[in-house]
Amino acid sequence: MVKSQRCARCVLDTTIPNIRFDDKGACNYCKIHGDLEKEFPRGEEGQRCLEVLVQKIQSKVKNKPYDCVVGVSGGRDSTYTLYLAKQLGLRPLAVHFDNGWNSEIAVSNIKNAVSRLNIDLFTHVADWEEFKSLQLSFLKASVSDAEIPTDVAIFGTLHQAAAREGIQYILNGHSFRTEGVMPIGWTYMDGKYINSVHHIFGGAKLRTIPNFTLTDMLYFTYVKRIKVIPILNYVPYNHDEIGKILEKEVGWQYYGAHHHESYYTHFFQSFYLVQKFNIDKRLVEYSALVRSGIIEREEAIEKMQIPYSFDEELVEYALNKLGLTHAEFNAVMAAPRKSFQDYPTYYPFIKAMQAPVKIASDLGLIPSLLYSKFFA
Repeated sequence: MVKSQRCARCVLDTTIPNIRFDDKGACNYCKIHGDLEKEFPRGEEGQRCLEVLVQKIQSKVKNKPYDCVVGVSGGRDSTYTLYLAKQLGLRPLAVHFDNGWNSEIAVSNIKNAVSRLNIDLFTHVADWEEFKSLQLSFLKASVSDAEIPTDVAIFGTLHQAAAREGIQYILNGHSFRTEGVMPIGWTYMDGKYINSVHHIFGGAKLRTIPNFTLTDMLYFTYVKRIKVIPILNYVPYNHDEIGKILEKEVGWQYYGAHHHESYYTHFFQSFYLVQKFNIDKRLVEYSALVRSGIIEREEAIEKMQIPYSFDEELVEYALNKLGLTHAEFNAVMAAPRKSFQDYPTYYPFIKAMQAPVKIASDLGLIPSLLYSKFFA
């Protein structure tokens, strides 16, 4: 039995898989945050790094309409990434993966942003029956990673769009200062995992849903030389302040809670994860905000005492859309919890490749966060 402990610096605790604490009581995720602060400095140094990055992006493509790709969901982070790219003088192509779960607010936010910023939009609309089969497969797999079909498909869609347009840069809307680093025991993703789970529980081969396998990674990274840039790491980023800017500049609307612009993500995070796995992802987000000095640790602890509320009508909507009866969904909820390690993935290969992955991270060939998340 693991003794309960909370990090002395943030609010992560022993509910996090494989969390470790140093002699001062700080967790390994705080160490990762510190390493990322050094890699992505703020202030004048961060501004200089950003200016160099923008010049590099602009110099790669001069005779084409776009010099970077930005994924958009209608959420705050992706909308601000698009807005920031335009403010920096870049020529982004907005790319959206439509998995059939967009809220009306998300659709409106995307439309308003690209219209007011005068940015072209490419949308990949998933075949609903195929994507539904993939989502059901992950629910039947009884893993906490049931949202990754969308995440991986977005990643694949962005890389395909960049390659098609001859673009070498994808601007990512993730900020470690507000999002934190998700434990792989809570959220793990890779293309082999997608294929194996769907093969076991869905059967048919995926034909229209973009994936991102090891082959894809090698092709897009080393043949097409596409880089993913976490551009929000270089700028000050406060949710409330950014929300006000976006409301004024592009008519953006808030949807009630972080990542709830998608009906499925809302259902998944507020109900499925909490009820089946006792996972509340606010713990990771609040910890990042504490480390970044945006909220106080005591405030975060108080916030975590408030149960993650869910909308019963939304649960009904999700079951109806997925074609699940209450009996079928109750069976999903009652099934023994499983881990990504119960299915074929690239994880054993990644673990065996720690030394070359570290070298690639040091050389900047892969994000340092990737190494930290697996090995730090």
